[in-house]
Amino acid sequence: ILSTTKSRQDKNTRRKRRRALSFLAFLTLSSRYFDLSRSLRLPRATRIKTIIMSTTSFAQKTILRGNALKSIKNVKSARSQGAARVVRTMASNTTLPIDLKGKKAFIAGVADDNGFGWAIAKALSQAGADVILGTWVPALNIFETSYRRGKFDESRKLSDGSLMEFAKIYPMDAVFDTMDDVPEDVKTNKRYAGNEKWTVSEVAECVEKDFGKIDILVHSLANGREVAKPLLETSREGYLGAISASSYSNIAMLQKFGPLMNKGGACISLTYLASERIIPGYGGGMSSAKAALESDTRVLAFEAGRKWGIRVNTISAGPLGSRAAKAIGFIDDMINYSMTNAPLSEKPLDAIEVGNTAAFLCSPLASAITGSTVYVDNGLNCMGVATDSKSIPDRS
Repeated sequence: ILSTTKSRQDKNTRRKRRRALSFLAFLTLSSRYFDLSRSLRLPRATRIKTIIMSTTSFAQKTILRGNALKSIKNVKSARSQGAARVVRTMASNTTLPIDLKGKKAFIAGVADDNGFGWAIAKALSQAGADVILGTWVPALNIFETSYRRGKFDESRKLSDGSLMEFAKIYPMDAVFDTMDDVPEDVKTNKRYAGNEKWTVSEVAECVEKDFGKIDILVHSLANGREVAKPLLETSREGYLGAISASSYSNIAMLQKFGPLMNKGGACISLTYLASERIIPGYGGGMSSAKAALESDTRVLAFEAGRKWGIRVNTISAGPLGSRAAKAIGFIDDMINYSMTNAPLSEKPLDAIEVGNTAAFLCSPLASAITGSTVYVDNGLNCMGVATDSKSIPDRS
């Protein structure tokens, strides 16, 4: 009888010991899962749920088997499996958003709702930024009237159904830095009548007074009065005018707005493949202006980065049938050429694709990107020959 009683006591002791060790293994796993999930910055509710789901089945199996020592040896293996579960949970419940909430962006060159400037404004608004516009003075009245009358309402719709709003729209002509630079015939031109403080320096002062510091500067400007002329027929005035309006205006804007920008801010401009490839018909000094813009982007990235801690990039956009582009006269041919010969063939470029790229480049996600020319053209820039050329066999 004494022997039987002692045997039962020993059996109960061993059973309690196994349960204690199993519970210890359970606590060890729970603690390590909690540390891992916390390092991944998961929500507290997700951490607790993951811990319970990942450890309960393991602990139950361990207790039923009664093999506590083996369970402790399996902690390392279970920890790896649990880590994979935590990562899968994180992937299914989180995203990598472009968050520009609280940021202020100034965009120069928006005068309608079908160009790259508008698309950039929409993408920045979608990301949460407050958008301020600078619109070419002669186009300001028509633009504001259309905006007020709701003609842009369909284009203003954001993903949540709300309409994009502009914090303010300023008159602006980026060809002139100060009023001393404005010739008399422009000052008295009726298209400028009723507007004031529209030179680059004056607009910068108004923005600082109304909004303080800004975070994003967008140059969406280009103009060449002799763009339809071959370079050999372009006048000095026409050539320098294209450089002034399309390239130097970017420098002037950064000169005046740079001191108003918060450290970590970003400056974006728009360029075109004609800067480095021959595009017959894109003349009047415009190809030279785009080449200068890209070169300036690299230099300004260094200078503005060292001086103000801001980034400077440019987007080389593919052909788009915007109102401004139609002035060239052969934009439809360029669109067809791109859709035939680009790596992503039969895919027309959408302006919002450029807008989304700009939003990325202006966000903290692109904090190490500066001095770059980023191509958004369905890959057309990669091509060396035209796949539809009659002199080259089809190798697609």
